[in-house]
Amino acid sequence: MLDLTLLPAYLAAVAIITVAPGPDAAYIMAVALERGPRAGLVSATGVALGMVVHVTAAALGLAVLLRSTPAALIGVELVGGLYLGWLAVSTIRSARKPPTKAPEAPPERRVLRQAALTNLLNPKTVLFFAAFLPRFTSPGHGPLWLQLLALGLIFLVMGFLWDSTIGLCAGRLGQGLARGHRTAVTVNVVAGVTFATLAAFLLQDALTAAVAA
Repeated sequence: MLDLTLLPAYLAAVAIITVAPGPDAAYIMAVALERGPRAGLVSATGVALGMVVHVTAAALGLAVLLRSTPAALIGVELVGGLYLGWLAVSTIRSARKPPTKAPEAPPERRVLRQAALTNLLNPKTVLFFAAFLPRFTSPGHGPLWLQLLALGLIFLVMGFLWDSTIGLCAGRLGQGLARGHRTAVTVNVVAGVTFATLAAFLLQDALTAAVAA
């Protein structure tokens, strides 16, 4: 059971962290602008699925293990950066294709998978959980892993609600803008640049850590 005296402070902290711009929100916004509100909601669900793994890892202590193994952390960051770079190239290349009368929407499973992988390949989430969640646990309130799991689930639900709002709003905005081929190309390019920027941040962190090691 959680320490209810710490819960209000935790909820306030999670609310602030959730609304702050970050890689997940930028990814969801890029996907929604390019593919519409439904894809935005699906990508928010994919991010939430990735968060399930992060929450479970934090509860089981894997976050601490990853933090103590610099080589593993660098490897995850490199893979994540390369994956986002591939998404950037694919998105920008799609902007160069001639328009069609009935463009085929990408399978929702692919959008879901890409969003989950984007979240999973960001080790900062794991490290954040390892440093943040234990501060709101208390001895005498049940097993530590169960407290961490409950705190993580609260974080996940609040994050999903916010991410879904971003996805729906950005998707509707994208639909309103993408009524001409030029605007559609611009939306795709913006999405691709967003993916490229996220990839650059991850790769820079990985190279900096590798040099320092």
